[in-house]
Amino acid sequence: MPSKNIYINRRNFLKGTSAAIALSTFGAYGIDLMHREKPLRVGLIGTGWYGKSDLFRLMQVANIDVVSLCDVDKKMLAEASELVSQRQKSGKKPKTFSDYKKMLFEKDLDIVLIGSPDHWHALQGIEAMKAGAHVYLQKPISVDVVEGEALIVAAQKYNKVIQVGTQRKSTPHLVEAKKNIVDAGLLGKVSHVEICCYYHMRDTKNRPEAPIPDFFDYDMWTGPAPMREFDGLPHRRWRAFMEYGNGIVGDMCVHMLDTVRWMLDLGWPKRISSTGGIYVQKDAKANITDTQNAVFEFEELECIWKHRSWGTPPDPEYPWAFKIYGEKGTLKGSVMQYEFIPVGDGKKIQKDVIYEREKYPEDLTEKDIELHAAPATRGHMLDFLSAIETGEKPVANIQEGHISTASCILANMALQLQRPLSYDQEKQIVLNDPEATKLLQRSYREGWEHPLPKMFN
Repeated sequence: MPSKNIYINRRNFLKGTSAAIALSTFGAYGIDLMHREKPLRVGLIGTGWYGKSDLFRLMQVANIDVVSLCDVDKKMLAEASELVSQRQKSGKKPKTFSDYKKMLFEKDLDIVLIGSPDHWHALQGIEAMKAGAHVYLQKPISVDVVEGEALIVAAQKYNKVIQVGTQRKSTPHLVEAKKNIVDAGLLGKVSHVEICCYYHMRDTKNRPEAPIPDFFDYDMWTGPAPMREFDGLPHRRWRAFMEYGNGIVGDMCVHMLDTVRWMLDLGWPKRISSTGGIYVQKDAKANITDTQNAVFEFEELECIWKHRSWGTPPDPEYPWAFKIYGEKGTLKGSVMQYEFIPVGDGKKIQKDVIYEREKYPEDLTEKDIELHAAPATRGHMLDFLSAIETGEKPVANIQEGHISTASCILANMALQLQRPLSYDQEKQIVLNDPEATKLLQRSYREGWEHPLPKMFN
């Protein structure tokens, strides 16, 4: 194993450049982590689309032993086990579990990846840390604000690293945009930001009630969430229901808000407001908004979110994106590209997404892979592993993940209450609004206990 100082020196080097670009170009961590004498023992909770994708990216950059997998869908679990065995050097199939608590009871894992639906993130993240593992936690970190506060305190109590899956912070071209455009001062003073998503991603069907298949444990899948009627396997389309998440704001705005906050070094919004509803897709069973605006107010800066799951985007090149407006120019960015457009006759700067097809040819045959996001996730995993080695905070640490997640949750609360809200993290209240403060914690289904920060003090 390399000495700890080697990791620290490399990390300091990467801070002065683009972490993801340096990793892609020089393989700064890859050689040491792939040839680590003792493999890291890894488990995955939630073996669906993105859970497997995260796991496969980790397998590409570090010497790991995938010890266990957990899912309530036996078919999905068996398929994931087979795919992992094909990728593992040992060829071994991981142990499989339908109950994450039984998997974690083994206490044999260094790292747990959590790719389950949003309503599970906080509970499973806390239990994984309690079992002795560091956690790669998909965004958003929680479905209510109190869950997020509990995660922060639990991470401190158990002294574990959480890397949140907001991997735009490790997206090579966006890391470059931050360094070469924002940090270089090309924008000048920034006082207006627009973030958006115009994907047609809302489920528009109205499915009838259906029998629960014998290979799927619907009661366990539902867990602490309200029990809805079963109308088919909920994989991926659970996002259409507020019972399990926070709609398109919680799913897509969290990425772009987090990216803008990172680029501009912003903390908590001072005030959050929102309007919207179901204006067009009224025949669908989905209960999330199909149209919504939110305003996140910072000091002398407003960040405005808009989404529509119908119609056309106003800028087809940037359907899910951010636009940062400065006095000297505008920075437009997405998962696919960035553009800097200066005021006046200056030179436009543009950069496209970086792919790594030649370096990782197995990406090309992976089902449902987001090729443009794979380099970002690899970089994010390397940053996570570096934080574990050095004790430094990862780029998407739990506090930053909480601010971005909670801000989106508060936007939905502001829509529900039809008034602006201001959250005080120190007091853990919505200022001057007892009614809103009560909404910071959702009710759990009978038999499930909601985590509270005081449980880990």
